[in-house]
Amino acid sequence: MRKIIGIILLIIIAWGIIISLQKVPFGTSRIKVADYYINKGIEDTGAANIVTSVVVNYRGLDTLGEVTVLFLAAIGLGAVLATTIRKEDRDTEKASLILSTGCKFLFPFILLFGAYIFIHGHLTPGGGFQGGAIIASAFLLMYLGCHNEKRINETGIIISESLGGLVFVIIGLIGLAVGTHYFLNNFMPKGEFNTLLSAGIIPIIYIAIGFKVGSELSRIIDQLMEES
Repeated sequence: MRKIIGIILLIIIAWGIIISLQKVPFGTSRIKVADYYINKGIEDTGAANIVTSVVVNYRGLDTLGEVTVLFLAAIGLGAVLATTIRKEDRDTEKASLILSTGCKFLFPFILLFGAYIFIHGHLTPGGGFQGGAIIASAFLLMYLGCHNEKRINETGIIISESLGGLVFVIIGLIGLAVGTHYFLNNFMPKGEFNTLLSAGIIPIIYIAIGFKVGSELSRIIDQLMEES
């Protein structure tokens, strides 16, 4: 009987999907917003990377929501791990000289590459989220490759994370007050197109996001490694 009911429900759902798809006006142009972004994005924002202009400028409030979700996830993980019973300290095998030296050698270059990604986000593919994730991967490398090394400075991570979020919100509110249009309105001079000092507030926002995301992900990694 259950199988029969399940088959009937599947038929009803499939029929509903078919009817819904038949009502979709395929072939009709519905990309006016996309056309505006492509044709006016450079003029409005000064960013060579159109995706960046959309993420940071046109839908900046949504980007703030994404950063907030990551922040809440980090808090939630910390709260969950705080209630768990900590394992006894275990003796870990000391990293070999080659592995330890390699980690220390690669660490600053990974940080530099992550910074490059979010500083040049308005010019090339990338941005604050990608650059922040790369920075966090540098700390993960140190944890996995150098077992005997000290953990990150939690105070510094908290300060970096807080300043990144504060800069993001303050610039967004200033743009809202000055432009009276929308959150993260690009109120600063756009500079010379396709250069590092261009696109107004976008590079500043990406730097703030890069520090915030990198700090939050690094903190999550630190909490997980502490419990492992």
